[in-house]
Amino acid sequence: MIDRVTATSGSSAFFFDDQAAITAGANRDGVAYTGDPQTPGYEQVREPGESLLVQIETSDGRVLRGDCAAVQYSGAGDRDPLFRAAEYAPRVEGAVAEALVGRDPTAFADNAAVVESLRPNGERLHTAVRYGVSQALLAAAAAARGTTRTRVLADALGTESASEPVPVFGQSGDDRRRGAEKMLLKGVSVLPHGLFNNAQKIGRDGERLVEYLSWLTERADELGPDDYDPRIHVDVYGTLKELFGPPYDRREVVDYFRELARAAAPYPLQVEGPVDAGSHEAQIHAMAELRDGLDEAGVAVDIVADEWCDTRADVERFVDAGAADVVQVKTPDLGSVAESGRAVRYCGETDVRAYLGGTCNETTVSARACAHVGLATDAAQLLAKPGMGFDEGYAVVTNEMRATLARHNDNAEHGHDNAEHRYDNAERRHDNAERRHDNAEHRHDSAEHRYDR
Repeated sequence: MIDRVTATSGSSAFFFDDQAAITAGANRDGVAYTGDPQTPGYEQVREPGESLLVQIETSDGRVLRGDCAAVQYSGAGDRDPLFRAAEYAPRVEGAVAEALVGRDPTAFADNAAVVESLRPNGERLHTAVRYGVSQALLAAAAAARGTTRTRVLADALGTESASEPVPVFGQSGDDRRRGAEKMLLKGVSVLPHGLFNNAQKIGRDGERLVEYLSWLTERADELGPDDYDPRIHVDVYGTLKELFGPPYDRREVVDYFRELARAAAPYPLQVEGPVDAGSHEAQIHAMAELRDGLDEAGVAVDIVADEWCDTRADVERFVDAGAADVVQVKTPDLGSVAESGRAVRYCGETDVRAYLGGTCNETTVSARACAHVGLATDAAQLLAKPGMGFDEGYAVVTNEMRATLARHNDNAEHGHDNAEHRYDNAERRHDNAERRHDNAEHRHDSAEHRYDR
């Protein structure tokens, strides 16, 4: 059973950035930004990222970990407030621990649902807290059952897990040329993100983005491995709204996307966050309008939902409205990893692809947990994280998937009962631990009895 839950403040792999201030044109000062923050909770435009390290101790002596983390643009839009680890540690060791201690660690889905339902002080737990605690619960369930986290999640979600690694999406940060070249050399499936997060980066008339895509396709031919066929994915953070404005199905907009497609050819192109309309309803309308305009004009560019698509309910609304070709399931924003899995599963029943994303501002622990979500749901693509250097995050998620699939293959070669056999052994070890605990209490009582005599 679960004996103890602890929480320790930690660091994340990047920064918290005030998106509103950056989009409004905050000036760079080396790694930092100058100017005043615009989002509540920020003391400066860029602040060190934080995490909260959650450890679950079980009665068989295991200690399993999950990391609470929030996205780089924490507090933006309708997201939960800027995440401060020290503020939430007492809630994990208080209300969360009280709800989990004494529960069976094998019951992942039930345990995660308990955490999702908590309302200490009448408010739902911060998404980052639900995210990190669910990772620890997933690890505890896998350890207790003697199987992989992928298998536990697939069982909870009713899905068939992937038999091959999910395509990995690399993100370059501002060093978008050098970063892309590293991805090309490694044959990354989806690239390069590009971090086009203000109008200056795409150019006054959008010309800089066109030039970048032309350069990228040339370098792909020069540096990519034989038979390399990547998908190009750029994130423009709603900046095309500043370039064009609504309506988004008019000829001027469609022609610009056609120019982008030509620059990216022969590789398929997807553009994330083309506009930010300022609210859920307006965003869904704008994205659907753009998608319809591109479809009617025969422009083969897929659009990716990100802004205002934060919860599982949001994902379902975008999918149902036909407002995207791809939706980002931004794992820290959905809370429990089970919620992210359900969002990906929902897309699997439609023609919309699920991109299991997240943020550079996570940790290796949360990134590895997300690799299992990707495998359990066979997502269309998985973000390389954490950090903004690409190589490290790519290694973290790629190696986690490969090691997991190797374990699955090994189990298959030696019979399907191996995992259950280990699960039964784990249950027996758990029973033996309880018996040893009872015996220890009995010896303690006997000693007290002798002392009294």
